[in-house]
Amino acid sequence: MIVPKPVTYEPRPGPFILDGRTSLTADPALAGVAAWLRGELAPLTGGELLPGPGSGTIRLGLGDLPPEGYRLTVGPGEAEIVAGGPAGAFYGAQTFRQLLPPAAFRRAAAGPFEASGAYVEDAPRFAWRGCLLDVARHFMTKHEVLRFIDLLALHKLNVLHLHLTDDQGWRVEIRRHPRLTETGSWRRESQSGWNGAMDGRPHGGYYTQDDIREIVAYAARRHVMVVPEIDLPGHTQAAIAAYPELGNLGTPLEVRTTWGVGVNVLNAEEPTIAFFQEVLEEVLELFPGPYVSIGGDECRKDQWRESPSARRRMEELGLRDEEELQSWIVHRFDDWLSARGRRLLGWDEILEGGPPPGAVVASWRGDLGAVIAAERGHDVVNCANTSLYLDYRQAEGEEEPVPFGPVLTLEDVYAFEPVPEALRGRPAADRVLGAQCGVWTELIDSARRVDYMAFPRLAAFAETVWSPEGRDLADFSERLAAHLPRLDAIGVEYRRAEGPAPWQRRPGVPGRPEDAEGWRAKLASWTANLPQIST
Repeated sequence: MIVPKPVTYEPRPGPFILDGRTSLTADPALAGVAAWLRGELAPLTGGELLPGPGSGTIRLGLGDLPPEGYRLTVGPGEAEIVAGGPAGAFYGAQTFRQLLPPAAFRRAAAGPFEASGAYVEDAPRFAWRGCLLDVARHFMTKHEVLRFIDLLALHKLNVLHLHLTDDQGWRVEIRRHPRLTETGSWRRESQSGWNGAMDGRPHGGYYTQDDIREIVAYAARRHVMVVPEIDLPGHTQAAIAAYPELGNLGTPLEVRTTWGVGVNVLNAEEPTIAFFQEVLEEVLELFPGPYVSIGGDECRKDQWRESPSARRRMEELGLRDEEELQSWIVHRFDDWLSARGRRLLGWDEILEGGPPPGAVVASWRGDLGAVIAAERGHDVVNCANTSLYLDYRQAEGEEEPVPFGPVLTLEDVYAFEPVPEALRGRPAADRVLGAQCGVWTELIDSARRVDYMAFPRLAAFAETVWSPEGRDLADFSERLAAHLPRLDAIGVEYRRAEGPAPWQRRPGVPGRPEDAEGWRAKLASWTANLPQIST
């Protein structure tokens, strides 16, 4: 009953006994995975799983397999994982843990434990198996982020996209520009629901650079790459509140307290470009991965249209309009990142003015952006809001805890196909790196609610990006029923089939439960400006 479903699973005679006399041996190249697995299993056995004779042995070795692939053989006296590299060995170890009873996912439990006999051959379908966590709208503590990384790793997801900055908060320490956190990390209050009254409570927080280093290292040990997002030129009111010279108005702003798409955006002057290059210099030191997101989404052009300095800037640069100005900004940061060996990741709005050649497009407004980007030679991460936004409500007529968006059920998420239909069978399909679900937190104000909105839908998403094509909902439902007790043992407060738990219900808090037709119209307006596919 493994989630996500492996490529091959065969029951074998067993069981394997895990107790205080179990030993663990590993190829030196897999020492990090062995240390992690000892840390997970030793509290259950009271032993250190050191090499030597005992009741059974867990062996980690290398073989001729893809880097993320593994073979797992479990039987009486031995559990062997042969992998193509450390990532594959880690995923094999996660599968081994799922062959143990749910109690083995507790931090302390009375053993011994029996692992079912099995033979598993496995490797992921997609290289990018991600989840965005929005810590800008509602801050999550470092401890809560580390716990979320463990949950991603349990489901064999390998990318955490951290949305670190937005109108409502700046969450990463930048030593050269301290007011970004001194001023930008706190707002005086927040809106209740999407359209509700203000709550009157200050909200904020940020991660020190040492916190970020810890998060990145913790994730790397679990083979999760952390991709930072510093959103620009829109979604920047928190930065402008800290440094008003970055904006267009010349008057003070506060960190935004309401939701939706704001009008305050960066100006396009050279000092502002230099400011954010200095920000990114520190970001690159903290996040060693190859990808850096600059967002690029939902940038309203009103202030640029009304700004004499913006018009002068466009004339100086020979640009026709505000769309080309935004494209110029994106290209500037792409050039800067490329010169430092990094790749720019941007939301599909970067297509509108012509994206840089090496940019990776995160397509969120349905499938259209993914199709356009792939056909034009760009790598794509499919983040379709219509299937993968886990802040959307999960049922009709229920507060969960605040209704928002169209209904997106577990079954809807499971039916998602990362490769859009228009690309299937075409060479451009190879441009789809994978997919990413999103936990946006305007209306998710605690880690408990992250649990409730993300799970068990995240388990369904994990199977869409890991497992082979030809998924079976009935089969998944049976395996999920066996998986939920593991989440119970970990302490995940997931949404249960009977609906919201009592603590989730908040009568009288307005949400935004538009009907399906309204959301179809909204999606049409979002995609109207996307360029057409060249034929």
